[in-house]
Amino acid sequence: MRYLSTRGGEPVSAAEAIVRGISPSGGLYVPESYPKIELNNNVRGGYLATAHRVMQAYLTETNAKDLDQMISHAYRSFDHVDVTPLIKLSDSEHVLELWHGPTMAFKDIALQMLPHLMRDSLQQTGETKQVYILVATSGDTGKAALEGFKDVEGTRVLVFYPYGGVSEAQRLQMVTQEGANVDVCAVRGNFDDAQTGVKQIFASKETAETLAKEGWRLSSANSINFGRLLPQIVYYFTSYETLLAREEIKPGEAINFCVPTGNFGDILAGEYARRMGLPIHKLICASNRNNVLTDFFDNGVYNDNRPFYQSMSCSIDILISSNLERLLFELADRDDATVRSWMGDLKEKGMYALPQDALKKLKQTFAAGWCNEEDTLQTIRRVFDRTGYLMDPHTAVAQCVYERYVRDTQDTTKTVLLSTANPYKFASDVLGAFETPGQDDFENVKRLNMLSGALVPKGISTLLGKPERHNDVCDLEEMTKRVLQPILKP
Repeated sequence: MRYLSTRGGEPVSAAEAIVRGISPSGGLYVPESYPKIELNNNVRGGYLATAHRVMQAYLTETNAKDLDQMISHAYRSFDHVDVTPLIKLSDSEHVLELWHGPTMAFKDIALQMLPHLMRDSLQQTGETKQVYILVATSGDTGKAALEGFKDVEGTRVLVFYPYGGVSEAQRLQMVTQEGANVDVCAVRGNFDDAQTGVKQIFASKETAETLAKEGWRLSSANSINFGRLLPQIVYYFTSYETLLAREEIKPGEAINFCVPTGNFGDILAGEYARRMGLPIHKLICASNRNNVLTDFFDNGVYNDNRPFYQSMSCSIDILISSNLERLLFELADRDDATVRSWMGDLKEKGMYALPQDALKKLKQTFAAGWCNEEDTLQTIRRVFDRTGYLMDPHTAVAQCVYERYVRDTQDTTKTVLLSTANPYKFASDVLGAFETPGQDDFENVKRLNMLSGALVPKGISTLLGKPERHNDVCDLEEMTKRVLQPILKP
């Protein structure tokens, strides 16, 4: 299997795509084709077995036994035997919990696996330089990357997060992170600013040459790296196989997935699963007030010239959805010149527009909607009162958008909602759906626990009192200097 860049260039191996993260042309790597995977229609094979089948199809040069060991090691830290358990809310609605890993967010699915893929890829490519991994996070990716790469030999990780733009639990998870090779810095700006800054660093030949002289090369743990995206395809297949095993659906029956979406990686994994043969009727893109994707799916115009809002569903507070470029590549019939033109328009004008035939193709698979803060709180309360199930704000955004989708379309297809974080990561906001929260986030955790009875995960309860190790804050124009600082220090 070879990998192509969305903006042109020579095809590369999977290993080279993972080590690079982003192509020299600035494009994202995509597989040259989509392998077909046979579904397990009779006996549920378990998450690890399905993970092997899906990932081996893309990692054709990776030894099968080595891949088995990587998968087994990656998911042993998850606190549920199913890794991503599927919870039934009603006859038509199920919740896929993706937050049973060490950082209580869906990013663990990929970022517990990526360090193993990175090490294997470095061996395959014969790379002798150490790998410097840069991450821009809207909340969850940062901690998951720090935890995944902590003390991994031959690597260093620097996470940039928007100052004041993450929940207190997310901030504490990052700034208290231990490990000799990890680093965290807040950025004065929003996530889009931080993400743009990281991309500019990757595009800088001067920075690359400076690092190379010191024995380092850059890579990414954001979902622009195909090694991040690949493990996320797996849970689309396992959730479908679970529904088959429970006889909730018949073999070949198409289902919907509703995904709270910001950078577009999570829902794009569903599109890749569909192209691999998974019976998917609709992929429903759920946004908060930063609804640039909703407008895009409605009218084919991507326009980020709009206000940026900080919301309680902060991990999807994004106006520039990087992974959408991979979908654009398919909509353009894999014409990298067209993609370069659209991305050029986005950089220069803040917008681009699809031709009508591409928009029509888009609407065949995707639907979209958004909800505001009040809608999110009402959804958390309504679902809990009706079912006893406690949702975090991101999952509530998905549930709200899904209910409106059903109301507007009368589509009763069985639907899986992707739940991306444990509700206690956003305890103060979730508590606000029931009563007025206090100023102390940890006291709000206790109040939410007493009200809901939902178990408080150790990852939250043990944060209290941990020393803060990473308190740096920088301006956007200082990001490159901050990257080089630990490498060039005397």
